Amino acid sequence: MEKIVGRGAFSGIVEGIALVCPESIQGWSGISDTTGQIIEKGHSQEGVNINGRILVLPCSKGSNGWSCHFHSAMRSGFKPAGWVFSKMDSRAGVATVVVGSPAVADFKDVDPCEFIKNGDLIRINGDTGEVEILQRSLEN
Repeated sequence: MEKIVGRGAFSGIVEGIALVCPESIQGWSGISDTTGQIIEKGHSQEGVNINGRILVLPCSKGSNGWSCHFHSAMRSGFKPAGWVFSKMDSRAGVATVVVGSPAVADFKDVDPCEFIKNGDLIRINGDTGEVEILQRSLEN
């Protein structure tokens, strides 16, 4: 089993399908507050829903209101199951806490946006910082 280790950033263990966004997701006009879809024009995952997915991002992107859009989407019933951040920044930290999904961040020797492939089944442990690839996606 392939595994990478970062820093546990928000407690909990979750398994799910990775949604890899190497360019992150813009807060304002990046996530639909009412559908949970990525609506950022030209985004590699435009049209994909974040609900139940483990978001793999380098960091946040945009204004300090970044976390508000994830919170609004969560209030409408759409939230990520977990988060993997290459580097945790303040906007990402707030979003993690507001949404309440496990998170792993701050990887030193590997870029999770390159190691994890879109569609991989992964398990993240927000306590130990471990990210395990349970099954590689057949799409890659």
